[in-house]
Amino acid sequence: MMRAIMIKHILLLLLSLLALPHTAAAQEVLPTPQSCPGEVRVAARCFTGRDSAGAFYWIAIPQQWNQVLVMHAHGGPAEPGAPKLKRSEEDLQRWALMTNLGFAWAGSTYRRGGYGVTMAAEDTERLRQIFVRHFGQPRRTLLHGQSYGAGVAAKAAELYATVDGQRGPYDAVLLTSGVVGGGVLAYQFRYELRLAYQRVCQNHPLPSETQYPLWLGLPLDSTLKREELARRVQECTGLGKPVAQRSDSQKANLSAIAQAVRIEENSLLGHLNWATWLFQDLVQRQLGGRNPFSPDADAQAVAELDRDSAPTGRVNVPVLSLHAIDDPTAFVELDSAYRAAFENAGTAGLLLQTFSAENQHSYLGETEYVTLLEALLAWIDKGSKPTAQSISQRCKELEASHGATCQFRPGYQVQPLAQRAAVRPALRP
Repeated sequence: MMRAIMIKHILLLLLSLLALPHTAAAQEVLPTPQSCPGEVRVAARCFTGRDSAGAFYWIAIPQQWNQVLVMHAHGGPAEPGAPKLKRSEEDLQRWALMTNLGFAWAGSTYRRGGYGVTMAAEDTERLRQIFVRHFGQPRRTLLHGQSYGAGVAAKAAELYATVDGQRGPYDAVLLTSGVVGGGVLAYQFRYELRLAYQRVCQNHPLPSETQYPLWLGLPLDSTLKREELARRVQECTGLGKPVAQRSDSQKANLSAIAQAVRIEENSLLGHLNWATWLFQDLVQRQLGGRNPFSPDADAQAVAELDRDSAPTGRVNVPVLSLHAIDDPTAFVELDSAYRAAFENAGTAGLLLQTFSAENQHSYLGETEYVTLLEALLAWIDKGSKPTAQSISQRCKELEASHGATCQFRPGYQVQPLAQRAAVRPALRP
């Protein structure tokens, strides 16, 4: 039975790879003027285009440009398949604050959806080169990564740290709400979630459906939709209903699952979606069906995923990060794994991590971002490394002009990831 399933899986994998967009020979589209999104409130020029690998992009340049370029690496990953220009527009809309502050901004969709940290780092660097060719060399270039994109920016900072022995193209890195521990450490708890959910609910997969190792995410020929999975989750746990309308068994089920993997109840469905469709793409399309997560993980799959995404700390520019302490999507404890990489590489002096008393992931207090950008520029222009305390104090000073959204907690000490989620370092060869 298992052999038949694996043969079927291999055939479906080959078919899926043939169906992926062929981006190597994509027609490059030069930057074309566009109307800026309404969120860009200052006078600015905006452009869209497509690079030679097939990734779309948006660029925004304010008329009063401070000659600093922010290269943005977006979160996700996006849905597997061909990229969509709309994704980059949405990123510009969310991060229009940067253009409104005088920074030029450029964001790539990446050449395809789905998982691929190194791929996305390459696409981000390709867009930087496009910007320089068409709009000139900025005085400074910052890398900004959000969520999954923080891992992308971290990888780009390492890949392009030097060029011919000289400093690379990036002057500093800003990481926000980062998934920065690498794919194995960051996603392993979602495999544990699949196990806990199936043990309690027994409906993903249903007994009547093909049974498969849960680290596969979902068979490639499955027709399961997100709406159907949400229905099954609600049936088992009552999630999505007012608490008063949940049965006692639903309350007990939801509590048992959430406690087993230490997640917020309202984040269950999001994590379960990632442990389904993201795993399907990551494990089956990117790792050839090899298991990087469970106790009997394939050592080569673990090593390959680490090479693609795990930080090494080998950078030569300042790195400043912000993470909400109660981030429900990317655990704040991931920052401990990132710091460990810098300590092991002897580059800890180039890293400053800050934390805020928030429980959001996608966007935090705007004045916090203003403060971080100011501090990062002072760090690279004047050699003045900030402290968590000085950033918190400066943020309070800026509230009068930018809004009272400062919730920095300079005394916070992030705990090891192992205290929050299952970690199996012994998997690494």
